[in-house]
Amino acid sequence: MTIAPSPDQAADIAQFIKDTASRLGLSQCAITDTDLGAHETHLLNWLKDGFHGEMDYMERHGTKRSRPADLLEGTVRIISVRLDYFPPDALDANHVLESPELAYVSRYALGRDYHKVLRNRLQQLASEIVSKYGNFGYRAFVDSAPVLEKAIAEKAGLGWIGKHSNLLSNEAGSWFFLGELYTDLPLPVDPPRKQSHCGSCTACISACPTNAIVAPYKVDARRCISYHTIELKGPIPIQYRKAMGNRIYGCDDCQLVCPFNKFSNDTTETDFAVRHNLDSESLVNLFSWTETQFKTRMAGSPIYRIGYERWLRNIAVALGNAPSTLAVLESLSARVNDSSELIREHVEWALAEHATL
Repeated sequence: MTIAPSPDQAADIAQFIKDTASRLGLSQCAITDTDLGAHETHLLNWLKDGFHGEMDYMERHGTKRSRPADLLEGTVRIISVRLDYFPPDALDANHVLESPELAYVSRYALGRDYHKVLRNRLQQLASEIVSKYGNFGYRAFVDSAPVLEKAIAEKAGLGWIGKHSNLLSNEAGSWFFLGELYTDLPLPVDPPRKQSHCGSCTACISACPTNAIVAPYKVDARRCISYHTIELKGPIPIQYRKAMGNRIYGCDDCQLVCPFNKFSNDTTETDFAVRHNLDSESLVNLFSWTETQFKTRMAGSPIYRIGYERWLRNIAVALGNAPSTLAVLESLSARVNDSSELIREHVEWALAEHATL
């Protein structure tokens, strides 16, 4: 038997959900309905333009992303939550980007895997609802299924989608994760933000190293460094390798220049604290890791899913962009005969870059 709340009880449940989310350490929580029609048009146009690159699952899932009840039958409301992740103990991001011998890892990936952390928190939230009110239909999502998480969060009032396509908040910037609890509870909904606050600012567009933000609110993933270093399985296109600089996993440039991130909050989650010196480690040291070391050290990290081969591929490109020191050249030369064709090709490119200097 599932809950069938009256309007008054639904309002009580909604308030309980928000209070419980706060108590569980979630940074913000709001509720919205499932009408994502306007965002569906944007999604279909984006797919039609081929901007998803090799992310075939985006096209395969189609409108399941924009029609929540098609993904989970009976869904009438979505509980959208925010969890801040910026680690206060990390070495300054711009300092790392300006130090070509160091490896730059996107700030969200310096600690433990956010999928598990946030999904567990959402499950805790659902369990507390069940404990107080009884059974109900739900499913938790954290970037793990065809869900338009940013569109949902915008509709719920957590912020607005900026010109770089990330969700922005004038109280919290953009350094946060999003998660959703799809539910069959007919809860009262929260109002969306009335408008974007980006105005005439184009800082994110200008800052993109590969010009991947091809127009305001439109990102061509095929040009994006995050896509190249995380999603792309084969060789990184040669025309984008110099622009990668020392970015070996993801790219934060559009967020680093966003004026709204002066309002961002450092995380209080110990799980998001820096692990294995990934905020300041040298490229040479990381390139020397064995596969066993990679698997051991990156267990529980979002980086683990790209695998050892792509990890070395990315670092090889960054080493090609690093100063031509003896340590860099020896590090690359040590993998010239690597068993992986993918790694060998990127090492050869990197050594050729140094040879032309």
